[in-house]
Amino acid sequence: MKTIFKGTEVLSCKGSKVQKMSRTKSILFLLFSFFYSLFSFAQQQDSTKVNSLDEVLVSAVRVTSKTPVTFSNMDKKEIKTRNLGQDIPVLMNYLPSVVTTSDAGGGIGYTGIRVRGSDATRVNVTINGIPYNDSESQGTFWVNMPDFASSVESLQLQRGVGTSTNGSGAFGASLNMLTDNYAAKATGEISSSYGSFNSNKNTVKFSTGLLNEHFELAGRLSTIKSDGYVDRASSDLKSYFLQGTYVGKTTLIKALAFGGTQKTYQSWNGIDAETLNENRRYNSAGEYTDEFGNTRYYDNETDNYNQDHYQLHWSESISDRWSTNLALHYTKGKGYFENYKEDALMSEYNLAPADDVSETDLIRQKWLDNDFYGTTFSAKYKDEKLDVIVGGGWNKYEGDHYGKVIWARNAADSELGDHYYDDFSTKTDGNIFAKANYQFTEELSFYGDLQYRNVKYKANSAETGLVDDNFNFFNPKAGLNYAFNQNNTLYFSYARANREPNRTDYEGGNVKPEKLNDFELGWRFNSEKFQLNSNLYYMGYKDQLILTGRLDDVGAPIRANSEKSYRLGFEFDATIALSDKFTLRPNFTLSSNKNVDLAVDGEYYGTTKIAYSPEVIAGNIIVYKPIENLYVSLLQKYVGEQYMNNIELPAAKLADYFVNDLNVSYEIKPNTIFKSITITGLVNNIFDKKYVSNGAMWDIYPYYYPQAGINFLAGLTLKF
Repeated sequence: MKTIFKGTEVLSCKGSKVQKMSRTKSILFLLFSFFYSLFSFAQQQDSTKVNSLDEVLVSAVRVTSKTPVTFSNMDKKEIKTRNLGQDIPVLMNYLPSVVTTSDAGGGIGYTGIRVRGSDATRVNVTINGIPYNDSESQGTFWVNMPDFASSVESLQLQRGVGTSTNGSGAFGASLNMLTDNYAAKATGEISSSYGSFNSNKNTVKFSTGLLNEHFELAGRLSTIKSDGYVDRASSDLKSYFLQGTYVGKTTLIKALAFGGTQKTYQSWNGIDAETLNENRRYNSAGEYTDEFGNTRYYDNETDNYNQDHYQLHWSESISDRWSTNLALHYTKGKGYFENYKEDALMSEYNLAPADDVSETDLIRQKWLDNDFYGTTFSAKYKDEKLDVIVGGGWNKYEGDHYGKVIWARNAADSELGDHYYDDFSTKTDGNIFAKANYQFTEELSFYGDLQYRNVKYKANSAETGLVDDNFNFFNPKAGLNYAFNQNNTLYFSYARANREPNRTDYEGGNVKPEKLNDFELGWRFNSEKFQLNSNLYYMGYKDQLILTGRLDDVGAPIRANSEKSYRLGFEFDATIALSDKFTLRPNFTLSSNKNVDLAVDGEYYGTTKIAYSPEVIAGNIIVYKPIENLYVSLLQKYVGEQYMNNIELPAAKLADYFVNDLNVSYEIKPNTIFKSITITGLVNNIFDKKYVSNGAMWDIYPYYYPQAGINFLAGLTLKF
């Protein structure tokens, strides 16, 4: 069960709905009052163009080529050519060291991402500098933000520890996304796509442009539906995005509301090896045997969730050297997953039998009702040699988990709406940081970054027990950047990271925080027709919480502390303009990922490979531009073999795979009713490779998540 950890969740200490509503209204009123005050002040400002949103909203968490941090960027132009309904991780699949997967097999619904072998719980995700990772599970659930890619201006993936950011500590990578910039002129956009498995996406966008040279209102509505490659792995997703922007002489104010609702048929069970060979699209979720011995499937074995985000950003240019940024945010999430249980013990569901029976078939719902709110802030000083940012954030999560039985075959002494469990949890996360770039000479610059982070976590459930933990982390980072000339730059950096356990770790008794020392040595080359990035990295861990390959009874990955482990690797990516018509963008990662002196359940295994960490990951994009505005791209991805546990059990090995996608995009500019007409096509897995990108272990038995064979998506976008 994945939903129980999704989103951001809320605790009212006594479970009082009145308290929850009062608190929610108070927060919303506070946000409205604060925004109204800022807006009134901003109306007094003169109107001229201010710094770009890239600088004011994400300057505290993003880096440039002058910073000794390993990173990759994607902009709106690159995203839109493949944005036909698939999730953001799938769109990022061709970045260095990235491996993605999809439960439904087609990239719509539940999707996942790993970077350098680190799973999504280690990838710190922020939206305009606001934390997005779920506070308890530390994971990221993209299905809660359908078609969010249509509202992303750019994104940056920092590999390794990266720079200090808000939210949960980065332990493998940081992903920060910047939403749409404001538009100077009014625009409109309609886009639709259709493809295999009855997949379709429909999006409408608009912008008023700058009204009175100050104000802009923009928005988006989207729907995405798909039957999924796996049987019954359907998705019904809806989302919205609304932003208001004020631009003044020294002021930028941006208010955003965005969110989505999703209903997905569960497809996270996987299939065993025999079924993989006989019927790779089989889905056991919802399967049961009726009273007459017939195999049936429950038609509402679904995950249902709604999540709404509110952000308010105020950026001020105090002088040519000083600028500030303040943000408030609030996220509301509520939903449940529903499934059919055969022969369930009535005592486990607090059902008192009306007859002399102890078991029953039943339908249960596991709910969560949650709130997440807080603030982030930063001040920036910049002159010819020194660039300093001081900032921080404070966030609070409040979560209420509970379960209901909505139907039972055998009568019981219970009432509709009774809870068979109630769990409560709270988490506060505060941090302050100071980071600086100092240019010693024209060639040499120094980077320093100090962060203090405090985390308090309280939980109250049968699985976690009574938890009341307090963590204090100090995370220093430093590095040097040396430019030999205008084309060549060498950098070296060291970063320290600490991270607290997540909810599932507490359930399994693995409650040691983990520590990481990250060393990066890189070379960047930049010329008109050739750009190259290469780096060596060594990530040394103490008590790393490694994936074991096992899942708990609600489908959450089980982790365990590995006392000593490391990831050592070499990354390479380049952009090569062979001619005006041909461009190559290759990348590859070679790595060694090891547990040192590993012991599992008292048995010693020595040095072993870390689970879900392939030693070879490679990608390539070949772009051909035969005529103006026509792009034909061949996208290639290779992922080496990997183990699904840490003891190198032969049955736990996932085979390597190599897949190829074909992407075509053609833009017509008629200059009549429409400013542009864009036709986009995407053929995934053009050679119909039968491959598996993810799996899990049930004891010693492997279960697999097969991905779709050849499939397509085609889209049309009209801009006016």
